Amino acid sequence: MTTATWNPERPWRGIMVATALPLRDDLSVDHDAYAEHVARLIAHGCDGVVPNGSLGEYQTLTDDERARVVRTAVEAAGDGARVMPGVSAYGSAEARRWTEQAAEAGCGSVLLLPPNAYRADERAVLAHYRDVADVGLPVIAYNNPIDTKVDLTPALLARLHADSGIVAVKEFSGDVRRAYEIAELVPGLDLLIGADDVLLELATAGAVGWIAGYPNAFPADCAALYHAAVRGDLATALPLYRSLHPLLRWDSRTEFVQAIKFSMDLTGRRGGPSRPPRLPLTAESRAAVRTATEKALADGHH
Repeated sequence: MTTATWNPERPWRGIMVATALPLRDDLSVDHDAYAEHVARLIAHGCDGVVPNGSLGEYQTLTDDERARVVRTAVEAAGDGARVMPGVSAYGSAEARRWTEQAAEAGCGSVLLLPPNAYRADERAVLAHYRDVADVGLPVIAYNNPIDTKVDLTPALLARLHADSGIVAVKEFSGDVRRAYEIAELVPGLDLLIGADDVLLELATAGAVGWIAGYPNAFPADCAALYHAAVRGDLATALPLYRSLHPLLRWDSRTEFVQAIKFSMDLTGRRGGPSRPPRLPLTAESRAAVRTATEKALADGHH
């Protein structure tokens, strides 16, 4: 199902789901379940997928697993332009190799953190993005200063756009005020919603895409929420947002992978366990996710 927000010229726009990766009980990757999941997301109104992000537990995958996940996503999506692999790594050499693999697989764009084990200064950040952008695929910068300790401020994003041609930013800082400064400093850069629980705020501030978590469990109603928000239909968006927000806010918590996977299990989609170092949810967190998920189901969300 193609939506009005997506087009192959700018394939990073629209709802790009940061896909959870179904694992079997022995913690092996269930590639068949993953392919079914990707196809289901697109059939229910999502525009594409982002494999090998944090939600896809890329840090715990072998090189062979990580490469196969990308190939599986491309085949299941039916169009490589709809696939935006995460290519984050310790340094630009490894990130560049993953970007080359994405290009070989036919992907339309890639998502890149700053160096994720080194508190890089501005000069190092610029070099990192320049090296990866040289591969030739459109690069979406991922600003997650909470985890990387490197903040892609609006001013730095403007430099990255001018220097390496990044096309968009996944903004996860939680500071919705940045949307307006980014638009002022670098109007050619697309703003993508990076955290589920600020979706409405960033959509009304001009975001043109959502790299999303909870559509893994509730794709159709999350798609309806996004489309209403970006067209300014608050009468439709606000009730949906209020109803789903108890789930959406889990996307900004440390246990977001386990929470979203548990919601997938509760809604009949294979989420399964997570690999260490992630442990199962505590009994308290599990009960909270169950309550919020069951309430969403009772409210008719799907």
